[in-house]
Amino acid sequence: MATLLAVPAAHAALAPGAKAPDFDARATLGGKEYDASLAKMLKSGPVVVYFYPAAFTKGCTIEAHDFADALPQFHQLDTQVIGISEDPIATLDKFSVSACQSRFPVAADPDGTITQRYDAKLPIRAHHANRTSYAIAPDGTILAAYTAPDPDGHVSRMLDAVRTWEKAHPTSG
Repeated sequence: MATLLAVPAAHAALAPGAKAPDFDARATLGGKEYDASLAKMLKSGPVVVYFYPAAFTKGCTIEAHDFADALPQFHQLDTQVIGISEDPIATLDKFSVSACQSRFPVAADPDGTITQRYDAKLPIRAHHANRTSYAIAPDGTILAAYTAPDPDGHVSRMLDAVRTWEKAHPTSG
């Protein structure tokens, strides 16, 4: 049984304890495209999936830098990180190199299907995701969800959620 962490948020779309929707998407890491699968990622441990409005905007670039800087901490917890936006993959090829520093993948959701399934659509702007982060246990259970327009706090909340889960599952990673 997963340990759940409720994270206060302006609006956390899918609640802790819910099953995370599986997805397959075209992703890029360091400008090299590949097909990403949440199910495959979860086989090696927890996954942080974070949605962001648009590549190369100020807040999204800050958030990508923050996740890139924290990646060693996530890796110590056997946790992968993937960002998702409704940007085209060609834009994300560049964003993955610059903002993500070629440290973690970003996936394209050009039709918004994944964003919609995660209830992470930005209500006031079409074709943009809300800034929403999820920590997901290897069994697909959402451990924590956090939605806030400010990029600050997303990384620390997801790290806290995975650390809390890890303490309850010390032999799982």
